[in-house]
Amino acid sequence: MSTDAHTDPVHRYTPLHASDEPYPEDVLASLRSDAEQIIAKYPQKRSALLPMLHLIQSVDGFVTGRGIDLCAEMLDLTRAEVSGVATFYTQYKRHPNGEYTVGVCTNTLCAIMGGDQIFDEVSEHLGIGHDETTPDGKITLERVECNAACDFAPVVMANWEFFDNQTPETTKKMVDDLRSGAPVAPTRGASRVCTFKQVSRMLAGFPDGLADEGVGAGPASLEGLKIAKERGWSAPAGSDAGAEEPAASTSDTEPETGEEHSSAQQPDAGADPDSAAEKASEDAGTEKEKDA
Repeated sequence: MSTDAHTDPVHRYTPLHASDEPYPEDVLASLRSDAEQIIAKYPQKRSALLPMLHLIQSVDGFVTGRGIDLCAEMLDLTRAEVSGVATFYTQYKRHPNGEYTVGVCTNTLCAIMGGDQIFDEVSEHLGIGHDETTPDGKITLERVECNAACDFAPVVMANWEFFDNQTPETTKKMVDDLRSGAPVAPTRGASRVCTFKQVSRMLAGFPDGLADEGVGAGPASLEGLKIAKERGWSAPAGSDAGAEEPAASTSDTEPETGEEHSSAQQPDAGADPDSAAEKASEDAGTEKEKDA
């Protein structure tokens, strides 16, 4: 790779550029307004941290130091608590992320079907490795463990939109089109691939109006259901399906007072076991005297 600072890939070890610079007043006012809407959805405001981190990314493109400060302030958390969450989930980026995150599945099935080859060829084509970003800031390349679409292996995702049954050639064309600004549509679902910031705002809880374009099950996923319908198969219904089980009687679960293992036979918490034993012995002697 080139040693020129202007052409080197941006990667996870790059300093967090301008991370701690304060937000411009208008941007800060907009962020606070959006954050208040998010916080209002939760009975405890600390629960709003996940969507608020996405909100920060929708503005900064990654989780910045100033974004961490804002989350901590508005949610009454420490910077350490916010950072702990931001570093736990892979969808939160702690360094400048590309406009499009391209994730190549290299887990078992996709790897067997060519996922490793796709990653290697795309990595060489772009001149970047895992978790690195092209110098133009367009593409961040990642290896991912599973895209939850094994029926269509090998699968690649661009900002979490599916590109099924990929090859090195189709994936290289996809990233080239994304970099050039050409319209790119996933294999199924949405009509276009939104930018990382646009997706982050949607994940923060602000709908983009494209909910009807959500991913549907593909033919391979529905094949079993299709065969079952054609052959008239159905799951067997149990004779007592849906029937409520009778509640267990108290006598089956709790001993009578004074019986072995009942609460009356147990010493109070913190009580001296020897004292409790002596008292039990005295009580037993009293009962014998009464019987006599």
